Amino acid sequence: MNISVVIPAKNEEQGLAQVLPDLASRYPDAEIIVVDDGSTDGTVEVCEKAGVKVISHPYSKGNGAAVKTGARASRGDYIVFMDGDGQHNPADIVELLKKVEEGYHLVVGARSGLGSQASIARWSANAFYNRFASWMVDRRIDDLTSGFRCVERRKFLSFLYLLPNGFSYPTTSTMAFFRAGYSVGFVPITVSRRLGKSHISLVKDGIRFFLIIFKVGTLYSPLKVYFPASVGVAGLGLLNYVLTVINSGWRFTNMSTMLILAGMVMFLIGLLSEQLTNLQFKDTADERRRAEDV
Repeated sequence: MNISVVIPAKNEEQGLAQVLPDLASRYPDAEIIVVDDGSTDGTVEVCEKAGVKVISHPYSKGNGAAVKTGARASRGDYIVFMDGDGQHNPADIVELLKKVEEGYHLVVGARSGLGSQASIARWSANAFYNRFASWMVDRRIDDLTSGFRCVERRKFLSFLYLLPNGFSYPTTSTMAFFRAGYSVGFVPITVSRRLGKSHISLVKDGIRFFLIIFKVGTLYSPLKVYFPASVGVAGLGLLNYVLTVINSGWRFTNMSTMLILAGMVMFLIGLLSEQLTNLQFKDTADERRRAEDV
């Protein structure tokens, strides 16, 4: 299988020094691309010593931006994305490729257990994201945020405009593939403790991951999130009205009116978002068909 391996890296000389020789020896025919996202250490020197292709950003643009740069530069039919911090084992690429050969368009290396996460907080957050996303797509999602994955290059390129420049590109790409009706599979993997310093900020990225929840919902099916919320808010308004009637007689309070109207507005926003999402993915499908015709 003709593959390109894309590794986004920012100050990952320690991890790359371990990963690149192993990767090159296992897959000598693969195109290996390291995207240096404004590193200030010896990341570039390590890549040059290993003899792999390195593309450098003049400044740090984010993990997602590095992924997009590597995807555009790749030439393989399939792209394998992996981290440069030593957590992902190059030997597991074989398992991803086997799953691809079964007919999957995107295969994600799924981490399992508390030992695969950096902390209990990260494990708890990822477990919640997985359950929420599984509810959205009506299919079990084993790992929504794993950066170790194999994807059909042409299909991935059609979704580049959707991907953020930050760390949430795995979430967005996974939900985009589900939304487009492509086959998404998961392969269990084991991860090692990262080498070097983590770039995750507990407060900043904690807020960002919280926003991912809403992004997942609005990307896949906004109405599935907005409709229950609107019913709940409007239901509180009706409940307030019933309690008012019981305690004070037949009168409609401002609180009841506000809650019912808020529920109606939430529903209409969800309906509008659903239509916009459908148009967005229709444009993506049209671009993909034109690319395939060429």
